[in-house]
Amino acid sequence: MTGWFEFSAALTLFLISHVIPVRPPVRPWLVGRFGLRGYILGYSVVSLGLLIWLIVAAGRAPYLAVIPPHEVLRWGPVIVMPLVCLLAVLGLSMANPLSFGGMGKGPFDPDRPGVLALTRHPLLLAMILWALAHLLANGDLAHVILFTLFVLFPVLSMRLIDRRKQRLLGAEWPVLAKNTACLSVRGIGGLWPGLWPALVAAGVFGTLLGLHAPVIGVSPLP
Repeated sequence: MTGWFEFSAALTLFLISHVIPVRPPVRPWLVGRFGLRGYILGYSVVSLGLLIWLIVAAGRAPYLAVIPPHEVLRWGPVIVMPLVCLLAVLGLSMANPLSFGGMGKGPFDPDRPGVLALTRHPLLLAMILWALAHLLANGDLAHVILFTLFVLFPVLSMRLIDRRKQRLLGAEWPVLAKNTACLSVRGIGGLWPGLWPALVAAGVFGTLLGLHAPVIGVSPLP
């Protein structure tokens, strides 16, 4: 499959994979069958595979310029992706009852919210920053459609998740969320949790740099 058909198919399957598995009664059934960690792991693997296919398909779509290419804009992903990796590592490595993706074993301490002081949704913020940086660096129509979607989807999801968590947690919500924010630069200190998360994030960034050309087909370096 080539051209717009492959891009449309990849985009459709990616959207379906992010709508159906999180809806009741599908999500409770999957969690009951595979456990919460198994569900998150499986969901992440499927999402990553479809995301890679979607990005590759966007690169194969006919080129129609929307944003004029500029050498400076190509530095955006290289500069922003270390922060994206750090947000992803922090979001996955801690317990987070206020959003999704938190796989930490320890209980969440509302008096020491860490990165949740910056945002209750570190994985979604990572997606927004990733998409914005790549949108400017890839200005053809297919990539503009792709990365605009990845900006709008997590922005909307932040509000929807907050509403759902408030409803589910009830009286626990104000206690758990008191030192957190949907998004606030006042919590930027939560981005420095210690040496090991920073080293893991650096390793993830290095891995992405090394795999970008052989997997995506384009060098990430300007």
